[in-house]
Amino acid sequence: MTEKEKMAAQLLYDANYDKELEAERLACKDLCFEYNNLRPSQTEEQDKLIRRIFGKTGERVIVTAPMWCDYGYNVEVGENFYSNHNLVILDAAKVTFGNDVFVAPDCGFYTAGHPIDHQRRNLGLEYAYPITVGDNVWIGGGVKVMPGVTIGSNVVIGGGSVVTKDIPDNVVAAGNPCRVIRPITEKDMERDYSRL
Repeated sequence: MTEKEKMAAQLLYDANYDKELEAERLACKDLCFEYNNLRPSQTEEQDKLIRRIFGKTGERVIVTAPMWCDYGYNVEVGENFYSNHNLVILDAAKVTFGNDVFVAPDCGFYTAGHPIDHQRRNLGLEYAYPITVGDNVWIGGGVKVMPGVTIGSNVVIGGGSVVTKDIPDNVVAAGNPCRVIRPITEKDMERDYSRL
């Protein structure tokens, strides 16, 4: 079994010293570098390049540079995806975003983790568990999502949260570790966000 096959099977694999995975990461980083160095006004070039980087995209996808990912082909975004500056996706496993997902600045989605024991960690071994984000989700600024987490649909994750466990549908969640604060209800539609 190759290291890439182990990675896909959610087994411990050699992330640091495997030549195949290193070459794939470098190729993706080169594309990310190219993307990050386009002028903000080069929207057509950005659109073409993000579709080369990500494995699957909807029709309307906006990723505000800079952004980085490891492999790219494991990232899938649905329709009407928007991310602000400094998006980081460590996509050794699949990272799937549904439709109408908004990601604020400085967010990270990390599928990769390392053994707690230093002996295996120092060998360069890691594991990768998928991350899934549902539809109609707003991820607040500075949020970090850890390996294996599923965030449901119709969810708001408060800024600065560290999401270590699954979050159900239709809730506001926040904190470190992130936890459900309250459900989203019809009453939320009545809130007036204007300042007097």
